[in-house]
Amino acid sequence: MKIAILSRGPRLYSTRRLVEAAQARGHEVEVIDALRCYMNITSNHPQIHYKGRILGDFDAIIPRIGASITFYGTAVLRQFEMMGVYPLNESVAISRSRDKLRSLQLLSRKGVGLPVSGFAHSPDDVDDLLKTVGGAPVVIKLLEGTQGVGVVLAETHSAASSVIQAFNGLKANILVQEFIKEAKGADIRCFVVGGKVIAAMKRQGKEGEFRSNLHQGGSASLIRITPEERATAIRAAKIMGLNVCGVDLLRSNHGPVVMEVNSSPGLEGIEGATSKDVAGIIIQFIEKNAKRNNTSTKGQG
Repeated sequence: MKIAILSRGPRLYSTRRLVEAAQARGHEVEVIDALRCYMNITSNHPQIHYKGRILGDFDAIIPRIGASITFYGTAVLRQFEMMGVYPLNESVAISRSRDKLRSLQLLSRKGVGLPVSGFAHSPDDVDDLLKTVGGAPVVIKLLEGTQGVGVVLAETHSAASSVIQAFNGLKANILVQEFIKEAKGADIRCFVVGGKVIAAMKRQGKEGEFRSNLHQGGSASLIRITPEERATAIRAAKIMGLNVCGVDLLRSNHGPVVMEVNSSPGLEGIEGATSKDVAGIIIQFIEKNAKRNNTSTKGQG
């Protein structure tokens, strides 16, 4: 099988592991930088050009699209889909998951557990906005933030008001969410492949830090999840339409709540914490499912 990995960082751990796992199982692999692709959008004959040649003889493509290039990266992936190449995650599902507000709205509609959340751009009544999420302390997030950047814990009403007003000055869209104190700065990353949780780890924020992101200095360890947590992660992945994703959960007093569904979850933390060959499991999933034009959207979404 010939597999393409859409990644800007061939030396990144996740990309390297996927290359190694695919080659170990006898597949041919090429890492492609999405930003160096250019597309010929011709009726009935879509093409992708890369470094002076035409791409298109791939059986499957693994998108590792960074948040900063979501628009162009998903456009390239959509072009591959229109050419009949099997995507590990579809472009429409990636776009859906990258939109934090849309994700929460879709999960909410299906009854998945979520932190109480408010969305605003320029609220006229900050007091009422804070009241809707249960009052301080609250977590305030920039809608476009990633890896814990643009996330602030406001412990008092006045601090929350000040942060919201500051973000208003940036003309930014913000999410205001209840603070799950009982989580104690920890969350659970459930790694879902093909509708199954194949690995799970606990991410603990460093002392004095409520964000558990590994990029923010958090640590990872093996954890045993409950049947309810497993079911919640699987449902969240299905609602987003993602074959492979990381579902981040918090343990709250009212059950597991979903913080985020990540369409390009890193492999280093989960493989290190669980000692599982996650990259190999992903390649096995592709082997079972990669067929020409095997996408639900056929590149139309």
